[in-house]
Amino acid sequence: MSTTKEAPERSPATRRGETSAGQRGDAVFAALARAAGIVILVALAGVALFLVLQSIPAIGASGNQAYGKDNIVLYVWPLLFGTVLAAIIALVIATPLAIGVALIISHYAPKRIAKPIGYVIDLLAAVPSVVYGLWGREELQGAVRPVYQWLADHLGWIPLFSGPVTTGRTILTAGIVLAVMALPIITALCREVFKQTPRMHEEAALALGATRWEMIKMTVFPYSRSGVTSAVMLGLGRALGETMAVAMVLSASGIITINLISSQNPSTIAASIALNYSNSSGVKSNVLIFGGLVLFIVTFAVNFLGRYVATRGQKRMSR
Repeated sequence: MSTTKEAPERSPATRRGETSAGQRGDAVFAALARAAGIVILVALAGVALFLVLQSIPAIGASGNQAYGKDNIVLYVWPLLFGTVLAAIIALVIATPLAIGVALIISHYAPKRIAKPIGYVIDLLAAVPSVVYGLWGREELQGAVRPVYQWLADHLGWIPLFSGPVTTGRTILTAGIVLAVMALPIITALCREVFKQTPRMHEEAALALGATRWEMIKMTVFPYSRSGVTSAVMLGLGRALGETMAVAMVLSASGIITINLISSQNPSTIAASIALNYSNSSGVKSNVLIFGGLVLFIVTFAVNFLGRYVATRGQKRMSR
């Protein structure tokens, strides 16, 4: 004789009550999520409106009001150039390193080694930017100066390394610091994207005789292309908006140059605002806010492009 007790059958009224409670919970959660999205949009619109209104007085600024420039365009353009240049340097350095580390964690290293590596990389994102700035100013700039001198001596015919080298506080050093700061963001996202590759695709490639690297090229990279692009775009957004680290590392003179190891360096919008805003007043403050508006537009466009590429890639992979 079986001693197993059957669960009492629930009445239709009980089931209807549980269903209605679940529906109410779903409705409450949907309302909260919708409200959170609306709050974010309102905050974003408020920031944009503030920047636009405060930037209007700066349009006609010139001379001392525009920090010695004839008009607002001549003030912002060198700063925008330096911002983009530093961000590009950071991505050129950080992207291959991030993809390589993500592949090691997701496909090469054993779990007992991969997990600690992942934790260490993630902890880099928790380090304050001012600490990176101190490290770049006190340690890195002295360590890379002999390397810059070698580049100037042997590759000085290339405009990027024409020199002269008088200090290690250059746009290239700032780019290296930004690369270290963007590395954990790109690595974490790439790692998760690589892990989402269908296991059956990987096993099929290995069963056909592909090596591990060939399997990654044939299955992992095509599947995760949009996710990697989105990760790089987010890393670019971090590099574009960084303030204190660049301000502390860079010895800026506000010129436009592609010479990466000279003491004559372009500045960035964020660093210029951080260094000048406390001493500004009147139209000068509006000029700095206008620079913030330009940076806001560029950062928004980069993140929007990253989301567009990621969404388009997901739709293509789902077909």
